[in-house]
Amino acid sequence: MIELGVTLDAIAYLRESRKSPKPDPVFAAYLAEQAGARAINVQLRSEKPHIQERDLNHLRETVNVELNLVTSTRQEMARYALNAKPGRVTFVPERLENASGGGLDVLLNSAQLKERVRELRESSILPAIHIDPSIDQVKAAHQVGALAVDLSAEHYSKVTESVGMARNEDAVEREISRLADCARLAEKLGLHVAVSHGLSLDNAARVCALPGVRRLGVGHDLVARAVMVGIERAVSDWLHLLERESKPS
Repeated sequence: MIELGVTLDAIAYLRESRKSPKPDPVFAAYLAEQAGARAINVQLRSEKPHIQERDLNHLRETVNVELNLVTSTRQEMARYALNAKPGRVTFVPERLENASGGGLDVLLNSAQLKERVRELRESSILPAIHIDPSIDQVKAAHQVGALAVDLSAEHYSKVTESVGMARNEDAVEREISRLADCARLAEKLGLHVAVSHGLSLDNAARVCALPGVRRLGVGHDLVARAVMVGIERAVSDWLHLLERESKPS
């Protein structure tokens, strides 16, 4: 079954909006893990941080599943990632701090990424890169030494937002085809494949069925549902979807 990675930034954002100790993303991570999540994703930002360094320190001490630190390739952020020792580091472009889900251009940043990936591998941290679903980007990620790719579902999610006659089914099929081709190639190259950004219980079924996809990263949709039904139930609902829709490995 495809793994579920839970992203906690929305919970940290709510806390920081009131400068309050609650809600606590560390406790939310515990609840998500107990409910069956296989990874906890947190983004450490250089400006306007929602997840604080102290959160990451507590998460590293308490989380028993993989802790995935999402951050930019800036030297100071990479240095902190090396010291923090998460299980995985996923590099994203700086603009993700403005909530865009677009991927990092590996071709444009190959020299810097080679160095960052080498540092992570030498520290026994799994290096991953968040990329757009492009064959060239998958090949480039493999060439710089990444061990995993996180394919952006941003465009797929956008074309599935409209409903009924207004939805462009051809556009949906094109985006699914792009994700499928990239997942297939990445798996062939030995990369662990995740998909994230914009996924919801309404649009994730098609992605779950793609051969090669090993993990979905879900943040806003899961946290929004958790506001109504609680973290444990929200995680459980996602796990039911993954179990129902995942293709056998």
